[in-house]
Amino acid sequence: MAETPADPSELTPSAPLTSDEGIAYLQSLKEKPALSRYASYISLTGPGWLQGAITLGGGSLSGSLYLGVLAGFGLMWLQPLAMIMGIIMLSSIAYVTLSTGERPFVAIKRYVNPVMAWGWAIATMMANFVWSMPQFALGTAAIQQNLMPETFGPGGSFDEFTSKVIIVAFLFVSAGIVIWFYDSGGRGIKWFERILKAMVALVVLSFFGVVFQLTMSEQGLDWAAVFAGFIPDLSLMSKPSEQLRPMVEATGNFATFWSNKIVTDQQQVMITAAATAVGINMTFLLPYSMLKKGWGRVHRELAIFDLAVGLFFPFLLATSCVVIAAASQFHAQPAVGFLGEVNAEGEKIAPAGNLVGSYNKLVDGRLKAEMGDKFFAVESNPEELNAARAALPEADRRLAATLVTRDAFNLADSLKAFTGPVVSQYVFGAGVLGMAISTIIILMLINGFVICEMFGLPHTGFYHRVGCFLAAISGAMGPFIWQGDAKLWLAVPTSMFAFVLLPIAYFSFFFMMNAKKLMGDAMPQGGQRIAWNVLMLTASSLAAFGSVYSVYVSPFRLVGTTALVVFIVLAVIVGLLKKPADPTVHEMNDSLKGDA
Repeated sequence: MAETPADPSELTPSAPLTSDEGIAYLQSLKEKPALSRYASYISLTGPGWLQGAITLGGGSLSGSLYLGVLAGFGLMWLQPLAMIMGIIMLSSIAYVTLSTGERPFVAIKRYVNPVMAWGWAIATMMANFVWSMPQFALGTAAIQQNLMPETFGPGGSFDEFTSKVIIVAFLFVSAGIVIWFYDSGGRGIKWFERILKAMVALVVLSFFGVVFQLTMSEQGLDWAAVFAGFIPDLSLMSKPSEQLRPMVEATGNFATFWSNKIVTDQQQVMITAAATAVGINMTFLLPYSMLKKGWGRVHRELAIFDLAVGLFFPFLLATSCVVIAAASQFHAQPAVGFLGEVNAEGEKIAPAGNLVGSYNKLVDGRLKAEMGDKFFAVESNPEELNAARAALPEADRRLAATLVTRDAFNLADSLKAFTGPVVSQYVFGAGVLGMAISTIIILMLINGFVICEMFGLPHTGFYHRVGCFLAAISGAMGPFIWQGDAKLWLAVPTSMFAFVLLPIAYFSFFFMMNAKKLMGDAMPQGGQRIAWNVLMLTASSLAAFGSVYSVYVSPFRLVGTTALVVFIVLAVIVGLLKKPADPTVHEMNDSLKGDA
């Protein structure tokens, strides 16, 4: 190994951080003031950017978009708060992993509960398979609708099925090549991280550019209202936003129907936004990506700083920009074409095709609320149904047009008049595509780790790549399975599913932090331990509340409740029967160090 220079001033960040010289450099930074130390850490970050790449995906985009549509600027605070809670747990995961060097799956089985360990791994794998589908669908839509509509869009060079096959193959191969870099070892991991940093930067800059153009346009932005939106307002959990309330009241006797509809949608979107800040698969990625790099105790402060720089700030900027853009264009504003609008030539404007189904569903719900069982007879007669829809009071039709399920590409179209076609179509589209590809790559990487851990295989080579590509194969079916008028909305139920599973990871690491046999002398003491436990318990309790609420509002309430109860009972029984853990740690780490 390289000899450590005697003079700390000779130390540089160019050496690998796991070498003697790299470790000495990190130790020398501890003697510097905080700001100087943090400035030096910026060039050393790595795993945090991987977290940023996965969290800036279709879920974050959909959550941000619908927060803006339904609540305007009123929920700007939600995603940053959810991310802060997530970073608290990820920081604890980093602290536990780097303090012990223990592989978390093995550690949870030995020191916490085998049921929780297997639940964590299986839930992560399920989330990978499910979540990869909308990412492929989102990437396909970005190319078809924004970046290359003349070639792959409707009326383009290829039919719809062929277009999807070509685009899916491009996404699959692109993600596979980047994964190959990672699995090739040290230099490959560096290039992998550089590519991911560039993709995260592309996403952030794309959406930042859109908001900048909106600010400079004639329409402008109300920045006072934007900043006011970062002040938490829990009233939106139980009532519509201030801007929507007059529209709801205008519907008279059916104000309660519309209010309940809006509040239900707001609650679901709030869960989506919180769930996609930090998902269960992110809790699996962080410890294994750090162990793969060979990080240890000396890297703990760097790891926590890395989460702030590589995860929090890109997430805050990108999601806030999407909320701002969506709120400015869609909140309390009916979609054009449903209320008889005409263009400059006096011709009636047709509504966007992907919004028609959503509009009809809303007005049909309103008709059913008025007509009861008689509605089903009307529903069976298309002419009578259309006449009934058209006969609804304008206040109801206006509100339905306001609440239609827009997607990212409707947002891009609406921005065209203010930002120009280059920003609205190509810059915005590049950001959406970057979100999709970066998330596909990370979901593949996580799935490789999960498969290897579940079967006790090395985290490299053939088996790791098989695990990676299983997630990609599942995802490749997304554009052919995930159909609908607004594909982005499908990220909402997926996010709610993932949120149900999140407390498994959170409570596992809460118990690990307090496992003396695992932590040994690294266990926090005194006030530090109290602070860790208060923060972790707060984050875990909020995740548990979100999980239970997700089950409660889902259409599969009975199945979800039964599964949760069975899991908890099984974990308790196994915990009571489990023998005390062997106090010896690190037995399983030799193969992983060889992998790195």
